[in-house]
Order: sequence, then C-alpha cells, then structure tokens
Amino acid sequence: MMRLHDLTARDIAHGVTQGNFRAEDVVRDCLDHIAARDGKVLAWEYLDADGAIAAARRADAGEHRGLLAGVPFGIKDIFDTADMPTGYGSPIFAGHRPASDAATVALPRRAGAVALGKTVTTEFANVHPGKTHNPFDPTRTPGGSSSGSAAAVGARMVPLALGTQTTASTIRPASFCGTHALVGSFADISCSGIRQASWSLDRPGLFARSIDDLALFRHVLLGERDTPAWPEPLLPRIGFCRTHLWNDVEPSTQAMLEAAAACLGRAGAAVTDISLPDHFAEIPDAHRWISSYEFTRNFTYEVEHHWKRISSTLRQGRLRDGLGCSYQQYRRAWDYAARCRAQVLAVFDEVDVLLTVSAAGEAPAGTATGNPAFGAIWTALHLPSLNLPAFTGPSGLPVGLQLVAAPHRDRELLGCGLWVEQRLG
Repeated sequence: MMRLHDLTARDIAHGVTQGNFRAEDVVRDCLDHIAARDGKVLAWEYLDADGAIAAARRADAGEHRGLLAGVPFGIKDIFDTADMPTGYGSPIFAGHRPASDAATVALPRRAGAVALGKTVTTEFANVHPGKTHNPFDPTRTPGGSSSGSAAAVGARMVPLALGTQTTASTIRPASFCGTHALVGSFADISCSGIRQASWSLDRPGLFARSIDDLALFRHVLLGERDTPAWPEPLLPRIGFCRTHLWNDVEPSTQAMLEAAAACLGRAGAAVTDISLPDHFAEIPDAHRWISSYEFTRNFTYEVEHHWKRISSTLRQGRLRDGLGCSYQQYRRAWDYAARCRAQVLAVFDEVDVLLTVSAAGEAPAGTATGNPAFGAIWTALHLPSLNLPAFTGPSGLPVGLQLVAAPHRDRELLGCGLWVEQRLG
C-alpha cells in the first residue's frame, strides 16, 4: 500500500481538494518519513513541523485550495522565508530572519503548498559542501549546491523542492539523487528574494517526482492560477550532443547514453549527432570568469567584514578568481557568451531537444560535489534543461539523462521528456 509521502504532488493536490484525505495526514506522514530517514541523509537545515501542520490544517479548512493544495515542499536555504531562518549555508548568517518570503516561496504558498522547512545548501550556493549525504549511499555526495533539496526528494521526504542553478547546481544533484528536475529558461521565473550568486546566470531549479509535477510546479512559479494543460508526449527530433567533454564522461555513462539514443531512434524519434561549434569549448572558461566576477561583487560585504568566516574552499576558489578578474576580462567573457547564445539558436532549427549527460556518472565518494562542467555549458547559454532519472550505474546508483531545448520552449521540453521517459521505461 502506497503511503501518502510517496504520492506525487498532483495526486496529493487532487486528493486533498476532493476530500479523499487530509493535508494534515500528508504532512504528518512526510514528517514521520523524515524522522525515519534524515538521521543518515541530513537533507534538512531547519524543519518547521508545527508551522507545516498549522498550514495543512488551514488547507483542510478550505483557506488554501489552489493548484498545490496540501502539497509539502522543501526550500533551499538561500531562499528567504519570513517564518523560518535563512542562513545561506554560512555561519555568518546563522539565525538570520528575513522580513519576507522569496517570490518562489510565496507563490507555492499562495497555491496551497505547505513549506516543511529549509533544505541544506552548500556555502552561499557555491562549492563548499554542506552536511547532506546521498540518499542511496551515505558515503557519496548528493551533489551541489542544491544538495538538501535533491536528497529530500530523492529520499521521498517531500514531492517537491526548490533549488537554484548557477553552474550545475540542480541538474547534477538530481542525477546523483535520482529525481526529476527542471531548470527553466533564463529569467522566466523570479529570483527575487534568493541570495544571488550571479546575476547573469542564476535560475531557480525545480525538483519533483515526475514530469507532470515539474509542469505543475513551474506553472505555479510563473504566477498562473488556472489549471495547467498537462504535457503531452511529443515525438521529438533529437540531437545527440556529446560535447567536447565526452572524454570526461565515465565509460558506463557513455554506453548508457549511446544505448538510449539508439533505443529512441528505434522507437520513432529522428536522432542525429549534433556537434557544437569548436569554439564553444571555451564556454566553461567564460562561465568561470562571469560567475566569479559577479559572485565576488555580490558578496563584497562578506569579503570585507567576515573574510575569516568564509571557508578556505570558497576563498581560494571563486573569490580568488573574482577578486583577480578585471571588468575588461569579465566583459570579454560576457560578450563571448552572448555571441554563443545567438549562435546556438541555429542548432534548434534542426532538432527539438539535445540529448546529453547530466553528470559524468554516479555520485562520487566523499564530500566534493562532483564535476560541474556538464551543466556550465547549458547554463551559460541560458537554455532550459531537464534531468530524467533514466539509468542505474554499475554500483546501483542513479545516473541522469539531460535534455536541453531552445529558450522559452520549456513546455515542449517537458513534452519531449515525457515521450523519452515512456520509451526508455
């Protein structure tokens, strides 16, 4: 018998709205599951059990019967919350209480969703890891920087969670933790109230248990209140894009991607090999300078007043790069990335989606969050991307498949993803 914490967001909202079960029962079942599992996973920075139960009771009383009525969700701890502390993954902000919710927190709450708490983030959503472990193997990383959100959904503690992506901070942990995830087109979803790493790159990330749930969550975060049109499976034209990083992909992952492309071709998709222009190999370097320059300017106060409370990982990495990056070097990188964004549009004259890797392979052992390069390309290009938990690696751990679409073709991306998922089983 399926427990309530195992239901999708869509099924929870339907069940609560129809009176098939209570939102309070869903929340209590999620809290029980968290109590059973989080001692090893450590996905949560702050859990607001009393507040969640109170919000669920309001949903049951009919106060909030929107599209996400009674649906529990987790919030990466760089999103401001008026009723919970927001620490940004740093001891500098321990106990910090924002005055208001981030837009991406307020919108799900308006739709009836129940915030269970704040999930662990790496320090300032950068590379220094938090305490979270991979839900499938506690000796391995959950990825980063949205580590707690990916692990909480992967461990079936909540059906939905919010993350962010500056490089690969949603797609990579989704791959490692076996969840669906969407990073939408640049600037489609508000970043207001999110502690920003890079104004040219940051986007909210969505974690869920299904493509339908991603579509529903996205609909709410766009501020829509009408019932969404659910994604229909779309027979796609697929470009198999290995990129210049193919040699960095683990052989087992290469084999799984090759087999998936062949399977989709046999199922009726038009599958072609797509190579990006040679000079796109410089995108990771451009991303490095753009993200480092902008991050350092955004965190000037912390650098000036709390330098010693910042991890050595961050001081010797992105902050060192950013402090050493001139405006002229930043502009060269930014202008190059802008040219690449214009040039990549021609690729989508021939294909609907690109099929590529989400990460090099299974989650690596230890605390380092994994190679982010496979996300940096698509993030810098401002393209929407989708992780499907498609494979199982040689150690029995999840490995994702990434689909990438043209800007503002997010709904078509979800439809293509649904078709791909159905064919791959």
